[in-house]
Amino acid sequence: MIKILKLEVQIPVEVFFNVVGNKDENIKLFEDVFGINIFARGTSLIAEGSQEALDRFEEFLEKISSYFEEGHILTPQDVRDLAIGFKAEYQMKEKPYKEEGEAILFTHRKKPIMAKTPTQRLYVETIKKNDITFGIGPAGTGKTYLAMAVAVSYLKQNRVNRIILTRPAVEAGEKLGFLPGTLTEKVDPYLRPLYDALYEMVDAGKIADMLEKNIIEIAPLAFMRGRTLNDAFIILDEAQNTTKEQMKMFLTRIGFGSKAVITGDITQIDLPKVSQSGLVEALEVLKDVKGIGFVRFSERDVVRHPVVQRIIKAYDKYEQNKD
Repeated sequence: MIKILKLEVQIPVEVFFNVVGNKDENIKLFEDVFGINIFARGTSLIAEGSQEALDRFEEFLEKISSYFEEGHILTPQDVRDLAIGFKAEYQMKEKPYKEEGEAILFTHRKKPIMAKTPTQRLYVETIKKNDITFGIGPAGTGKTYLAMAVAVSYLKQNRVNRIILTRPAVEAGEKLGFLPGTLTEKVDPYLRPLYDALYEMVDAGKIADMLEKNIIEIAPLAFMRGRTLNDAFIILDEAQNTTKEQMKMFLTRIGFGSKAVITGDITQIDLPKVSQSGLVEALEVLKDVKGIGFVRFSERDVVRHPVVQRIIKAYDKYEQNKD
């Protein structure tokens, strides 16, 4: 018979809301994650459960506390993400999240960016261990965002001299030549998601300076032709929309001291029907090449709004039934 024990933890009033969430919504999540019962009394949390469960909960709270003490900002959602990370790790009987789930990067607002699922953690580790990494999976799984976080981290540590972000300028509908404006104004809409991720991680003023000095370069894939990229962290986003020729061209641009991450969703190819995706071909051609890693995400790794996960699952089911 499991002996029920009690643990009482005092939460500083200034961060109490960040921990428990709006209307104590995080408390219910904690109960599910750690298998305990929790009661709030003032700014204290009183937990009841087995010794093992209480130890895990205390370890989790210590981790949260360390972030706040270092001046980092954790929103209620960040706390939820950390708790979900703990749950995923224990379910897969892997090492505790504390050991391998540390923050990849702290943004200019001191917000931690971290892997939130086991697959995301594997992805980050694969990027670090390999010269080239392919991240394949649906939208919202953090493929580009986490790659960007690792890239910025490498730049801050002087492990690379620059970051190059690129994607093919392929969309359904209008062609680039028929859009108004200069070349920069034409390609900016295609590269906007990369800008959005970057501005979350780095102060806007610093980004402008880095862009001017080419420490950070954001450009369409066509601009990569004829170049050799040394000491750079290169991210190719939306790679499912590369042609076979473009993919080969990109992969052969990588020089000494460089690291590349290729992300894409092979279920959302916008190329004409006659063109084969360079990403699909590369997955087959390069599967046994040393120094290249592959990580596949699923709907379980979606970290956007919960309805996005359900939408992806519904589409997958629909496609399977149609086939």
